Amino acid sequence: MIEINPAQNLETPKSDKRLPKYLNLEQSQKLLEVASNEDNRNYQRDYAIITLFLNCGLRLSELVGININDIDFSEARLTVIGKGNKERIIYLNKSCLKALYEYLEVRPKINYNKALFLSERKERISRRTVQHIVDKELKNAELDRKNFSTHKLRHTAATLMYQYGNVDIRALQVLLGHESISTTEIY
Repeated sequence: MIEINPAQNLETPKSDKRLPKYLNLEQSQKLLEVASNEDNRNYQRDYAIITLFLNCGLRLSELVGININDIDFSEARLTVIGKGNKERIIYLNKSCLKALYEYLEVRPKINYNKALFLSERKERISRRTVQHIVDKELKNAELDRKNFSTHKLRHTAATLMYQYGNVDIRALQVLLGHESISTTEIY
């Protein structure tokens, strides 16, 4: 009807950024507790996976891509390849080191596969298998599986480090491998 849009030069309101969903400290502890259940034949592997997610803020692809030689136990650090094929160093706390030592003691001793986490077929664990493990442990911990995932465990790690670990926002940015500080500021 009209040839000119009268609202064309109006600024649109900025939408609020949604805060990430994450497990609180008690929920995280419960998840670790159920993951260490010895009734599961792969409990050392599954516990190490959950521990790394909750303590290191890893992406799913980073966790799946870890090789044994990426871990420097003497320096307590892990080298991961993140987005954009960028390498970063993550320092491991005592919980991570303990979980990794316990897993490596029961990990099949095969020389041809350098992957840290192995499947039942002694191949590098798949992303889908890790998602299934996390989903199963969330269910065992009676946590809402619809609201939590491997990526939510990354949010959990970042949030808990910021809230309880006295990690400043710049250190968190480096740890998570974020290009921009604005990405990290959601925590």
